[in-house]
Amino acid sequence: MAQAYALDTSQEAHMAEHVILCCVCGVAIPPNPAAMCGTCLRNEVDITEGIPKSSTLHYCRDCDRYLQPPAIWVKADLESRELLAVCLKRLRGLTKVRLVDAGFVWTEPHSRRVKVKLTIQKEALASTILQQTFVVEFYVSHQQCEDCVRVAAKNTWRAVVQVRQKVPHKRTFLWLEQLILKHGAHKDTVNIKEVKDGIDFYYGQRTHAIRMVDFLNAVVPLRSKTSESIISSDIHQSTANFKYTYSVELVPLCRDDLVCLPPKLSRQLGMLGPLVLVSRISNSVQMLDPSTLKIADLRTQQYWENPVTPLAEASDLVEWYVIDVQLDGPRSGKNALASVEVARSNDFSKTYLARTHLGNLLNPGDHALGYDLNNANFNHPALSSYFESRSSKFTLPDVILVKKSFPHRRRRARPRNWKVKHLGKEEEEERSGRKDKAADKDRDLELFLRDLEEDEELRGMVNLYKASAQDRQAMTQHSDSMVDDGQDEGGDENEDAMEESEGEEDFPEIRMEELLDDMERLTVADE
Repeated sequence: MAQAYALDTSQEAHMAEHVILCCVCGVAIPPNPAAMCGTCLRNEVDITEGIPKSSTLHYCRDCDRYLQPPAIWVKADLESRELLAVCLKRLRGLTKVRLVDAGFVWTEPHSRRVKVKLTIQKEALASTILQQTFVVEFYVSHQQCEDCVRVAAKNTWRAVVQVRQKVPHKRTFLWLEQLILKHGAHKDTVNIKEVKDGIDFYYGQRTHAIRMVDFLNAVVPLRSKTSESIISSDIHQSTANFKYTYSVELVPLCRDDLVCLPPKLSRQLGMLGPLVLVSRISNSVQMLDPSTLKIADLRTQQYWENPVTPLAEASDLVEWYVIDVQLDGPRSGKNALASVEVARSNDFSKTYLARTHLGNLLNPGDHALGYDLNNANFNHPALSSYFESRSSKFTLPDVILVKKSFPHRRRRARPRNWKVKHLGKEEEEERSGRKDKAADKDRDLELFLRDLEEDEELRGMVNLYKASAQDRQAMTQHSDSMVDDGQDEGGDENEDAMEESEGEEDFPEIRMEELLDDMERLTVADE
């Protein structure tokens, strides 16, 4: 027993050697570099200094989203992980401490208060780790997001850009719509409305409308004028409020249109034409002479000084069957001059000889789209001037081919694995002719999509997205039969017979590498 007692005494003496007194309150504590107990250390050092104990959350009641600075609105429910992340990002000073735990403290949902309980650690006073728990209170302030402001401000616009083109189709606007989406030129609009001959863009500020006009002027040939109307005025302060209207008129020409140049304009373009095809539309109009491969750019100012209208347009195209191709002229890029013997796809009783720029693309047995001038009746002043002139040696060709066609593959109506996006437009309310206009709209869209498939250069100017299963199912509802490309109904038997032997191996396909992921669809799926 004496030996055991001696052992206990030595242990107590050993333990007494490792206990010190707190330098503040005198309580015995294990040794530490600060020489203070935990209570005194907390009183001396506040590791939460620099972290606000209250803050503000901006909440949009219209769309139930919270503002994550600087300008991101996040969809979040009460006491959700998303809301907790927004709250933590609102607190400054958290980067200087170690966050151990974070969670919500229950509050009444209608109290407009959100409380978050935080546990943090920080090194204090000579390698001493201190842990502390505290509560941060957030005040919920109501604020409308930019999207909801635009919806609410449809009737409070300050400036409008009215874009018009006097043509019976919407192909130019479909292409212009894709350029606007790619460059984000519509981000400042408060409303977009589709009207009979174009689109109206409404803005809350005049500078945004001017920026839109400058963008349009850089991508399409146009002319514009400005007008203003006074809303209110203050004679005492010499101030007034105005509404501004910018009227923009696009050149009434579209890709693949057939144009007859007046003699004066033909001379200005280096004796081009007179029958030319519109090959490309940018800030100028590029024209191609299919009989000589000459190319000239018609500038915007030059066009409005000598305006011309198309002799024929895409709706007048007729499908032709290629019988023979003879290359007998120069080459220029992807074009090559050739003499081609063709016959209408629904009538092989008569053949025509056409001079065309498609020598590199056409082979015997192919199909092409072109204008039938032999059976057409034109009443055009520019064309009449050549026939009335005695010195003119101009003769009207029978056929002018425009581009290669793929009728067999079209009839299979395979849904595309890609799609394009559209602007959120309000359609004009019209009581009569809705079905006919819807069919015309679908036809114009189909022609535009085919242009994207067949022209790689045009395709590179827009954004194409991968189509989901739902998108493909919607595409199958719009059959390709709505677009006849000018074909007559009498040639189905001949074409079906030829389809069994021909496969159209050079049918334009869009590679998956050219497509972008639809981020909006992925976001909805994640939610």
